[in-house]
Amino acid sequence: MALLLPILAFLFVSLLVAAGVMVFSSGGTAIERRLGEVTGASSNFETESRYDEVLVDALRKLGSAVPRSPSEMGKLQRRLVAAGYRRNEAIPIFFGIRIAVALAFFALFALPIVLRPSLMLALGACGIGYVLPGMLLARKAKRRQHLIRLGLPDALDLLVVSVEAGLVLDQAIQRVGDEMKFAHPALSEEMSLVNLELRAGKPRSEALRNLGERTDVDDVVSLVTMLVQTDKFGTSVAQSLRVHSDVLRTKRRQRAEEAAAKTGVKMVFPLVFCIFPAIWIVTIGPAAIQFVKVLLPMTQQ
Repeated sequence: MALLLPILAFLFVSLLVAAGVMVFSSGGTAIERRLGEVTGASSNFETESRYDEVLVDALRKLGSAVPRSPSEMGKLQRRLVAAGYRRNEAIPIFFGIRIAVALAFFALFALPIVLRPSLMLALGACGIGYVLPGMLLARKAKRRQHLIRLGLPDALDLLVVSVEAGLVLDQAIQRVGDEMKFAHPALSEEMSLVNLELRAGKPRSEALRNLGERTDVDDVVSLVTMLVQTDKFGTSVAQSLRVHSDVLRTKRRQRAEEAAAKTGVKMVFPLVFCIFPAIWIVTIGPAAIQFVKVLLPMTQQ
């Protein structure tokens, strides 16, 4: 039993390291695979791809065995979609990662080699490991929503130019999605999905509403509402987009001004607890030392 916990800790930590490598190296796999095809060194990438598939399959099986709450599933699905994970296997993989992290934290803090075994400490670490993936997922979703919100005014400017150049709204959305792949990849991906839904035969209003539900960004929802009403009442799309673009730029400037106004309040904590004690020691310290040197002999007499 004493050797079982170190073995379990080693296995789960290895699983976490492999998952981290897979997540952080997924952005350049396509480029690296293409370079491997050119240089004739694609076998290593194929081996790594097989390892990633085995790891993902193991996490999927682990997550599929976890009991799920129906009320939690809808919220988790929306959060995964907002973070950019739309695969059907995203939910079981996420549950697998959550259980793996929780068990790894439990095994790590229950090691008798590292520290004295404590059941309460191990259970607390297990709870933290269970909650941590959800917190990271929520943070990633908010980060992606922030990037979409920042790129929306530029996308609207391109939409205005495209519509005024003679393109219909569907073609303009496709054009803007292609043009913004490098500057704003998250927003470009969402607009490409709208274009794919339109090609599949969905009504424009439904495809636009799906865009607002996927992103869960208030600016995108207001844009979708404006476009649906414009399409319904037959008003000028270019004029509506121009007015909405001005409104979004004003809101972005107001957000920047609000963030600048909060800077003074946010700087109070580091000033008081980090910088002020150092200044106090540098300025008052020598005087206090001299004061002690003078008064200490007087008290001893």
